[in-house]
Amino acid sequence: MGFLSILSFAHKLIEERVTPGETVIDATAGNGVDTVFLAKCVGPQGTVHAFDIQEQALLLTEQRLAKEIPGCTSVQLHLNSHALLKEILTEAARGTVGAVMFNLGYLPGADQHTITKPESTLPALQAALDMLRVGGILTIALYTGHEGGGHEAEAVHEWLGQLSQKQYQVLEYRFLNRSNNPPYLIAVEKRQTS
Repeated sequence: MGFLSILSFAHKLIEERVTPGETVIDATAGNGVDTVFLAKCVGPQGTVHAFDIQEQALLLTEQRLAKEIPGCTSVQLHLNSHALLKEILTEAARGTVGAVMFNLGYLPGADQHTITKPESTLPALQAALDMLRVGGILTIALYTGHEGGGHEAEAVHEWLGQLSQKQYQVLEYRFLNRSNNPPYLIAVEKRQTS
């Protein structure tokens, strides 16, 4: 048995921390894989908020949900930037969210010029941390093989370097001997509130 892929590892970390009935967020719905995973984690009593700026992504997510979890009512789809997490989710969500997932880059099979960018990603990451409960987790899959991906990864690393080690634990999971800029994962666990 080999090592887990970065997305499987992200799922494992979340499964260990999220309980049924919780609120979770897929900040970049993409093709819906993480949205469906989160919906299964929290069950029908929980809530998943899935964000994407592309209508195509939300349509793909909706189709995947209908196929894998027929009748699922726990997912709320938001055709909005993840930078608006704080504005869209109420203040009541602050400090109560069990997990937030980000897949940075572009929607596979779609326009590769529509990418996540630091100017929206960094505020979204900060909002996500503010919304996490103690023991909650934020996962960030970074794809650096496309134009702008390396710049965004650098900005995310700089932001992560400023996090308090008393409040957060930050883990990086990557394969070092793969060519062509393989994706990698960063996970942030909230240890205590400010």
